Amino acid sequence: MTRFLSNLLDLYLDAAPWLVLGLVAAGLIKAWLPADRLNRWLGGNSFWAVVKAALIGAPLPLCSCGVLPAALGLRRAGASRGTTLSFLIATPETGPDSVALSYALLGPFMAVIRPLAAIISAVFTGFMALFVRKAAPPPLPLGEASAGSCCSSGSCAQAEETAQPGFLARTWQGIAYAFTDILDDLVTWLAIGLLLAALVATLVPPLAMAEWGSGLDAKLLMLLAGIPVYVCATASTPVAAGLLLAGISPGTVLVFLLAGPATNIATIGVIHKEMGRAVTMVYLLGISLASLGLGIITDILVNTLDIDVVAELNSSGEVLPLWVAAASGVLLLIMAMRPLWLRVKGVGVESS
Repeated sequence: MTRFLSNLLDLYLDAAPWLVLGLVAAGLIKAWLPADRLNRWLGGNSFWAVVKAALIGAPLPLCSCGVLPAALGLRRAGASRGTTLSFLIATPETGPDSVALSYALLGPFMAVIRPLAAIISAVFTGFMALFVRKAAPPPLPLGEASAGSCCSSGSCAQAEETAQPGFLARTWQGIAYAFTDILDDLVTWLAIGLLLAALVATLVPPLAMAEWGSGLDAKLLMLLAGIPVYVCATASTPVAAGLLLAGISPGTVLVFLLAGPATNIATIGVIHKEMGRAVTMVYLLGISLASLGLGIITDILVNTLDIDVVAELNSSGEVLPLWVAAASGVLLLIMAMRPLWLRVKGVGVESS
């Protein structure tokens, strides 16, 4: 039990700073990215929109939990399902921090292959989503309330034109929205995902997978292990280095580096809620096929070019200071408990 709680705390502290960053990004999207402009960039069921979403998401330093609020903000601002999935996959699979750490821990070859594979897998899955015809719940515009509010009529648009808040007020409104509405939508699945990830980390040590070798069976095992658990791109890099040192092939390790950061129980649950079962199945199938295919291609390249990946491995240090993770964790805990506190306060007011 002690080990489980320790793993849970470590995972939570790893995720917290990036989730806070993702919520801030979602708030800024709501405040400063007009829906019509976003629709021009990422709207429509076009292949180019899917590619742009992957290219925009790849350099953002957000993990699989941190990208959820940002992607949710994009979807509710009018982005299509294909572009949302492309952004949702490319963003956590790579980023400047994980590429830098990959160069330090995994060597130059993996540092180049990893972001390229992330973009390819995102575009592939997003393109598959373009062919999903099953109706999904329409996205709720970020600035719009539910049916029955004043924004369901034309008077709301007129009011917005005559009374626009200032820079600071508008920014604060967007961030407040992200840390309340969006966080409330994510918190249950995030909790479930972290609990399951801690359980898997407790029962199945990562290096135990090295016993399975480097063939297709090993790649499938990496895929099955990576899909349900939470592991961010940066935190997965030291694990990948350990797997390489244990004798796992670079292609098999790449499967873990793609499937692990891109998916977890929380992400799957949110996609199912926002875009429906068909899109969720496309999301899982696309990542699975792309990860396995890119892993096989990577092993072929390594063998053909005679690259010694293990010889390129180096050591690294901590990515974020502990106080940043702890402060982010406390902030998220306070905001996540806010609905419960308001409910208890309401009950107290009513009883008095």
